[in-house]
Formats: sequence, C-alpha cells, structure tokens
Amino acid sequence: MSNPSTAMNLEQHHHHQDPEAYTTNNNGAVQFDSRKALDDDGRPKRTGTWVTGSAHIITAVIGSGVLSLAWAIAQLGWVAGPVVLMAFSFITFFTSTLLADAYRSPDPVTGHRNYTYMDAVRAHLGGRKVQLCGLAQYGNLVGITVGYTITASISIVAVKRSNCFHKEGHGADKCHVSNTPYMAIFGCIQLVLSQIPNFHNLSWLSILAAVMSFAYSIIGLGLSVATVAGGDRKGVRTTLTGVTVGVEVTAAQKVWRTFQAIGDIAFAYAYSTILIEIQASSSSTYILPSSYLLH
Repeated sequence: MSNPSTAMNLEQHHHHQDPEAYTTNNNGAVQFDSRKALDDDGRPKRTGTWVTGSAHIITAVIGSGVLSLAWAIAQLGWVAGPVVLMAFSFITFFTSTLLADAYRSPDPVTGHRNYTYMDAVRAHLGGRKVQLCGLAQYGNLVGITVGYTITASISIVAVKRSNCFHKEGHGADKCHVSNTPYMAIFGCIQLVLSQIPNFHNLSWLSILAAVMSFAYSIIGLGLSVATVAGGDRKGVRTTLTGVTVGVEVTAAQKVWRTFQAIGDIAFAYAYSTILIEIQASSSSTYILPSSYLLH
C-alpha cells in the first residue's frame, strides 16, 4: 500500500495548487492521487511552464549585456561586429542544444534527471572532467557576476551624472561620481537576496525582469536609431571597420576597445549557464509509477 505520511505531505503541499492530483471516484468523492503529485523522479511535481521558462530565457539573453552591444558594434564596425555577434549566438545555440540533451541520462527523454550542470557532467563524463568543468563553470559565473556588478554601478552613476549635468552644466567638476560605493551596495544587496529560500520558485520575478529587459532594449534601440538618423548634425559617424585609428583613437586604444567589445558581446550571451536549472523547474509529462510509493 502507499506510504500514508508521504501521501499526506504531498496532499498538503499540493492543496489548491495541483488540481490534476485530485480525482473523483464512482461515488462522487474527491480523492488525492499521490502519484500525480510526484514527477518521475519522486520529487514534488514541477509547476514550471513554457511561459516561466521563456521568461527565464528572455531575462538571461536580453539581460543588462544588451546595453553595451551598441557601443561594441560601434568599436568593431559593421563587418566584424555582426560577425562576432553571430559567432557567439551560434556558440550559445550549440552549447544549449548539448545541455538540453544532457539534462537526462542515459536517454535524453526518459533517463535520470540531472538537476545541475555538475550533475550532467558527472553523468556523461565523470572522472577528473567533473572538477575541470566545475572550475570552468564557477569561473564563468564569477565573471558574469562581476560583469553585472560593474554594469549596475555604471548605470547608477550614469543616471546621477546625467541629473547633475542638467543642474550644474557639463563642465561641472562636482558631477564626477565614483563607481566603487555602488558596486559595494549592489554586492551587499545580492548577498541578502541570495539568502531567500526557494528563490528559484519566484516565477513572477523572472516575468517582471523579462518585461523590463524588453523595455530597456526597446529604449536603447530607439535611442540608437534616433542618434544615427541625426547623421552629421549630431556628429555621428558609422564605418565598416569601427573607430578609426589616428582620428578617434590611437592604435593601442583600438586594440583595447576591440577586445573589450568582444568581451561585451560574449557577456551578453549568458543563457546556457542556467539552462539545466530552467529545465529542472519545468513540469514533466511523466507520472511516477505506483511502485515508488509502495513499501
């Protein structure tokens, strides 16, 4: 027979949350089916949908990294810029496809679930490769975190400087603002938010972030179009090779800005790092076999 404590806990967990877990017998009585309250791995049934999954993906792809893409393309030019952009998009697509197939093992459809990137590496590669991929993953996550911290502080400082320029004029010395305090504040906020339990279940947060991502992306696109449309009247010039050495920048600055632009474009593609977690939150079409709940 089924485990009473397991069924009771599941019923309490899914009360008013999962109507499919309740069935009606021949007498018209409503019964709780604990099998339908569990996924195929024995964990509480996942509630993620294509809407929440899309919100997670949009938030990751159209994140703050898009804010620097216009500047990056301006540095690389109309030839190298789109080429680098497409190259990183292909890399992201390829790695995402591999990760999607690696979520379950050994079969990509009915196999055992791998809940994290490290679980997938351990299941498919094993050995020392787990440690090596772990170092690569955490190094990537640290780099992304640093990038977001810097981007957030620069954005805050840009707003403060803009307000100061409107009040004091563009030549005012008092409008110089340091990024360091805002980096520290942003980092402290992240430390506090990271302590929230089940933070990954706040799907509304990703939906809100997706809306905001679309909003500032559209604003940035509109400003870029308006700036280019101004032409020579605003001193705007676009070239096939980016900024010109000897006119706008020195040779050393050109090299530095080129690598910085490539880094900005790479930073904008941070989607594949959370793909496994997105899949782990999505609902499953499989029902746990009844034998799982038997003694």
